[in-house]
Amino acid sequence: MEVLIVLVVIGLIAAVAVPQLMKMLGGAKHRAAAIQIETVVHGVDNFQLDTGAYPSQEQGLAALWTAPGEVPTWSGPYVRREKQLVDPWGHPLVYHVPGKSHPYAVLTLGADGQPGGTGENADISSEE
Repeated sequence: MEVLIVLVVIGLIAAVAVPQLMKMLGGAKHRAAAIQIETVVHGVDNFQLDTGAYPSQEQGLAALWTAPGEVPTWSGPYVRREKQLVDPWGHPLVYHVPGKSHPYAVLTLGADGQPGGTGENADISSEE
């Protein structure tokens, strides 16, 4: 009987704690994605300083890790690890040329990988 009561109490604690823990984990991934985008933005800016132009839409963010053949002044890589080009949810970061208010934009589409959304599914952009 005592073991049954302990199991019920553990189940109740888990039912309350697990959703809160998942919410905290989602918020941490959202903050990590914002920091990651900032790092990639610095890489894009350094690419531009070295080459005289931002990566084209065709080159994309891969140009930060691997030298495009037609860019002789490339001095990268401009990110520490190739996985920095993938958001915390496993989706590749999105690169737009031009951006809405800047020469380019780097963004993640959030946990769902779809444009728009709220909470953990919200987009995070370098232009915000």
